[in-house]
Amino acid sequence: MRLLRFQPLINLAIAGFFAIALSGCIAGYWTYNASGGGNEGANGEQHDTPYPAKDALHVTEDVLRGEGVLFHLQPDDKIETDWRPADTPASMWASMLGVNPQYRYLIEVVPTGTHSSRIVANVETQDIADNEMNSYLASKKLQLFSKFDQLAAQFPPPSGTPREGGVNFALLPGETLKALAKRATGNEANWEQIAKDNGLTSSTDLSTIQSVWISDSLLAQKKGMTAAH
Repeated sequence: MRLLRFQPLINLAIAGFFAIALSGCIAGYWTYNASGGGNEGANGEQHDTPYPAKDALHVTEDVLRGEGVLFHLQPDDKIETDWRPADTPASMWASMLGVNPQYRYLIEVVPTGTHSSRIVANVETQDIADNEMNSYLASKKLQLFSKFDQLAAQFPPPSGTPREGGVNFALLPGETLKALAKRATGNEANWEQIAKDNGLTSSTDLSTIQSVWISDSLLAQKKGMTAAH
C-alpha cells in the first residue's frame, strides 16, 4: 500500500529522467549537426605524375599498402578504400541516434598523355563536421602525393616508353628538350612533338627525367638533312 502511494511520484521521476535524456540527445545532435555533422560530404584533389596511368596506379596502391589502408580495386581500375573511423568520435548523445563519423577514399588515375597521368583522390565522409573535412584529404591524412613522389623516385616504375619505333636518348647535363631535338633531329622545333610523345609539358623542367624517347619518324628528318648536304 505504501508503495502504491508513492507510485505516481516514481512514475513522474522516471518520465522526467527520460525527458532529460531525450532532450540531451536532441541538443547534442543539434549541436553536432549545426557544425556540419550528421551528413555526407565529399572533397577532392589531384596530382600530376610523369608516369603512365598503369604505372602510377601501381605506385599509388603501394603507398596505400604502406600506410595500412585496406582497399579494393574496382573493375574500372578505380581504388575504393574501406571506411575508416573518424579521429573525433560522435558524442554519447549523437551515438545513441546512430551518428557514426567515418571516411573513405575513392582514387582514380587518369592518363594525361602517352607517358603521364593524374591521380584524382576524393575523400567521402559521413557525419563529419564541415570544418574538419579538409583534415581528411588524402594529401594531408595520408600524405598520399608526397609519399607517391618519394616512392616513385626511390623505385621508379617501369617506363611506359614504346620499345619499338624509336630510340631512347639520355639527356646531357643541363640539356633542354629544344637542345635535344636539335641534337637528335636537326630541328629544335620538334621539341613539342617529343614532349607530347613523352607526356611532358615543359622544354626545360626535366629534373625527374633520365631519358627521352624520340620516334624514328623524327630521327629520319636529320638523316634526310644530312643526305641532302
